[in-house]
Amino acid sequence: MSTRPDRVVSLRELAAGIPDGSHVALAGFAITRNAVAFAHELIRAGTSGLSVTQVFSGMETDLLVAGGAVDRLTYASGSLDRFGLLHAVNRGVATGRLELIEYSGLALALRLHAGALGLPFVTTRSMLGSDLLAPLVAAGQVEQIESPFDGAPCLALPPLRPDFSVVHVDVADRAGNAVVDGPLWSIPETARASKVALLVAEEIVDVGELDPSRVTIPGSLVHAVAHVPRGGHPTAVYGRYDYDAAHLRSYVAAAGTGAEEHDAYLDRFVRGVSTFDEYLALAAA
Repeated sequence: MSTRPDRVVSLRELAAGIPDGSHVALAGFAITRNAVAFAHELIRAGTSGLSVTQVFSGMETDLLVAGGAVDRLTYASGSLDRFGLLHAVNRGVATGRLELIEYSGLALALRLHAGALGLPFVTTRSMLGSDLLAPLVAAGQVEQIESPFDGAPCLALPPLRPDFSVVHVDVADRAGNAVVDGPLWSIPETARASKVALLVAEEIVDVGELDPSRVTIPGSLVHAVAHVPRGGHPTAVYGRYDYDAAHLRSYVAAAGTGAEEHDAYLDRFVRGVSTFDEYLALAAA
């Protein structure tokens, strides 16, 4: 655990540290633990040209694409679970505005794992025989090789080292040590693979208050943390709050109708407010 100086900043300061054109890894999953508050702040800041990596994309990514912040998405899949599709992502791909690179979930997680461990590459048999393989080989994203042990075919995957990772955590101390309760998916690998880890926290405590055995992300990896209670709304955060079904339905209704209606949602709930607290009040009205 880290005992470095105070890492707590405002959400606006946290988002301001992401330059246009950055490679950002996100850690939310469908409608769970999405860094929605952070996505809102990036959209309000007019951030653009991002390359986003996310194993299973959710609302945070769909918002960023709708807000014009993302040029390239690397993922395995994505949805808003029972509420519907990622309409902005699908529109972006269909119109050619968004470059999409698709992996299997295992392969993409392994690339983050390799980045976290500082490996030159990692091997897998995932995607062999699938339609995903040929475009990745042609783009130089993976290389098909033979196992040096038995000669069987496998894939060599290069490590992923995003410029930034953004993780919505349950609680962090002022030095950036953070706890994530519930399913972790690829959160530890995502934070460790990135050059800079940024956190949005439901709760902030003083250094020394966290049980070291519960720490998911050590403060030594963390550049800054913003305190934003309910910052994952309308998605769920395990043990804190459930997803907001009514708001998700209204979001999907706007997003699924068309780009103009989706943009009207952003004008009302994102660009039309100054802070995430204002958004929460508006969403609850």
